[in-house]
Amino acid sequence: MQIISTPQELEMMLGENIKALRLQKNLSRQALCEQAGISESALRHLEGGQGATLKTLVCILKALDRESWLQGLAPQVTINPLYLVREKQVRQRASRRKQYVKKEKK
Repeated sequence: MQIISTPQELEMMLGENIKALRLQKNLSRQALCEQAGISESALRHLEGGQGATLKTLVCILKALDRESWLQGLAPQVTINPLYLVREKQVRQRASRRKQYVKKEKK
């Protein structure tokens, strides 16, 4: 897996992936743009990693049936267990050791 260190590298990788998916589905730029309702220059910018709007990205992903890619951008918010630990009262003393009773064998 490739490690991405800059936003420009992320844009390039995303653009390459979108272009590969478009070609895999055998769609021309013009056909995809008509489906997505965006201009060809917007798609060219997105595929070339030259920057694009979030709206362009969403429209293209919907047209390519890859809305699932967006799940990583906006994950469902959950409660972080560390917040629960931080709110817990600070322990004042140690608890007693439990005494275990040995069972006798018959």
